[in-house]
Amino acid sequence: MIKDVQQEILKLKKEKDMCILAHCYQSPEILEIADFTGDSFALSVEASKVENKTVIMCGVRFMAETVKILSPDKKVILSNPVAGCPMAEMMDREVISLVKEQYPDYTVVAYINTTSELKTVCDVCVTSSSALKICRKIENDNILFIPDCNLGDWVSKRLPEKNFKLLNGGCPTHARMSENDVIKAKEAHPNTLFLVHPECTPDVVKHADFVGSTTGIMDFAKKSDAEEFIIGTENSIVTHLQLSCPDKLFYPLSKDCICHNMKATTLVDVLNCCKGVFGEEIVLDDDIYSGAKKCIDEMIRLG
Repeated sequence: MIKDVQQEILKLKKEKDMCILAHCYQSPEILEIADFTGDSFALSVEASKVENKTVIMCGVRFMAETVKILSPDKKVILSNPVAGCPMAEMMDREVISLVKEQYPDYTVVAYINTTSELKTVCDVCVTSSSALKICRKIENDNILFIPDCNLGDWVSKRLPEKNFKLLNGGCPTHARMSENDVIKAKEAHPNTLFLVHPECTPDVVKHADFVGSTTGIMDFAKKSDAEEFIIGTENSIVTHLQLSCPDKLFYPLSKDCICHNMKATTLVDVLNCCKGVFGEEIVLDDDIYSGAKKCIDEMIRLG
């Protein structure tokens, strides 16, 4: 049944000249039919290079918006309209505009996991893999980092020469994991390396053998000589690594580290997008597009 749906998707996307993007947190059956898989910004860059005029994003809304910003002439479809990101939606343009008034001499750094509208009042974007590099290159020593205080904390500890202002925001899925989870996992699997995403809390991150983005974690595990790993990010990565490296063992840090927004997209959703009966086309107002693009362009310039 799954293979039949996949074959129909492959047939339709070829007939209709579509490109399918799938974030790493998507299910294996969706990754198998995608043209590109990976972290959100990397997918947007890949989409900008292809000749296809229609792009389907299997991920969440802010990712589809980023694709549209980098490919304004393409038709961009979010595969499931309800797939959002709680972190991206927890701060808005009005709130951050008021915060900026309180800290006028701070450079506002926005994690890519923000809405396009919020990016319009920020100075530069970062990804989890580029945040340290870009913050180091910013000439201003005063940095207001939003919305993820955990990623901001991790970066700030590596740049003590800069003055960071962090707001109380972050990823509910990664914040769900605790230091107690780490202790229990290491007790159960003592001969493992602990790989963690910097969206986790500082109490979790401090135990890590490696801290990095989703693809960074996967690349590290694949290249490592070690044979056992505890994975401190969304549990789909455990599944993907198990399939990619069957000679190694992977354990989730917590059985509860599941992003329900990422799981909202199904293989049939993708099929119906290809048929043109499901999904939502991403349309951005000119002022949102230009403001958000300026923020992303500065990230590209710096990193």
